[in-house]
Amino acid sequence: MSSNSDAKSDVSALDILDIIVANDFAHVNGGSAQVALSSAVGLAERGHRVTFLAAVPPVAESLQSAGVNIVLTGQYDIKTDPNRLRAATLGIWNPRSAQRMEQLLATTDGNRTILHVHGWTKALTSSIVRAAIRRGVRVVVTLHDYFYACPNGGFFNFQKKESCGLRPLSAACLKENCDRDGYAEKLWRSLRQAVQNRFGFPGSKLLNFITISDFSEGVLKPFLPPDAAIYRIASPSDFTKEAAVDVTRNRRFICLGRLSPEKGLNLVAAAARDLNCEVVFVGEGPSRDQISSINLQAQITGWQPREQVKAYLRSARCLVLASLWYEAQPMVVAEAAAVGVPAIVADRCAGREMVENGVTGLWFRSGDYNDLRDKMTILQNSETAARMGRAAYDRHWKAPFTLEKHLDALEHCYRTILTGGIHTGGNIVPVIGQIN
Repeated sequence: MSSNSDAKSDVSALDILDIIVANDFAHVNGGSAQVALSSAVGLAERGHRVTFLAAVPPVAESLQSAGVNIVLTGQYDIKTDPNRLRAATLGIWNPRSAQRMEQLLATTDGNRTILHVHGWTKALTSSIVRAAIRRGVRVVVTLHDYFYACPNGGFFNFQKKESCGLRPLSAACLKENCDRDGYAEKLWRSLRQAVQNRFGFPGSKLLNFITISDFSEGVLKPFLPPDAAIYRIASPSDFTKEAAVDVTRNRRFICLGRLSPEKGLNLVAAAARDLNCEVVFVGEGPSRDQISSINLQAQITGWQPREQVKAYLRSARCLVLASLWYEAQPMVVAEAAAVGVPAIVADRCAGREMVENGVTGLWFRSGDYNDLRDKMTILQNSETAARMGRAAYDRHWKAPFTLEKHLDALEHCYRTILTGGIHTGGNIVPVIGQIN
């Protein structure tokens, strides 16, 4: 029988890893899914044995063409399941995904296998983590949002439209109607959170975490196990370097992403109206009608293909990120910088880490219409916009966090975990746009 130290030596000598990437969706439907799929494809292309476990089809062609082994439970996500009783039950604990995980792990070597979880709250549930830990498989979870700690995933009161400082699942929390879908939904989410806390993420040395920004780590750390190994790996940028935009030729202020109340888009619409400047909202969501009623001249494009989003960015004078909630790592700020467009960001979200205030863009007081309007007025000045846009471009491309660097960081993280290496929680790689 080999000693434990011999086993560690054998693992450290392995170049090829068995990696299971888990995400609710088998296709790109948002930022976290984009990271999950692109990393799975990239790791497979580097020669690792990669399996992608998901619940919701369709399966992205990129996974298939890269030779990734795909395990699909073939289920609905919670929101779209026509059987609401089934959705409510499986949304708390999904036995089928746990069973698939068990079957998958039955044929793997635990000393060389790692489960990397990206998204689990829309379909898979934390049952997959429980299944892996029961078999002694090491798990790392990327905290793309705040669902690990907060029932509604945002530390945000959607009814009051303000950040929430209540401790999750405390008596005060349980009494608060904070969910965007009403109090019944809040109670259901709280039950799910309690089950997740008790059974899905048991205290275990096998459980590790990846955070994507200083801001989000600061919010989440009090709720992580006190001895948790925390790695810092930012989401990668997929923009290729092109000539910087001449923002002096552009007049548009632009917002990218879901049109929902927590994004603070009504403030942007009102400020643009009062400044008589052009504003474009690239995205879709429940705030569409309200935005249109506030600013009759606002352009709302709906969801657009990736290349068209880039084209809209290149036509912008400035990006505005007015989120009322914390965000975690809003990649739109990095994407704007990549083409030479400065950004105005709310100072109470993770986006502030990606803007050097007064140099590559501006911060404004979160939720403050007057301050946002003043900052937009500053960026209406062509000379100021050009200077900040160029600074943002230079800073971004000085050390861009590419997919290749992201994959390097993941491999380092996985090997550190598999070999039992000591990690003190410091950064593995720099966060995009981090202000030192």
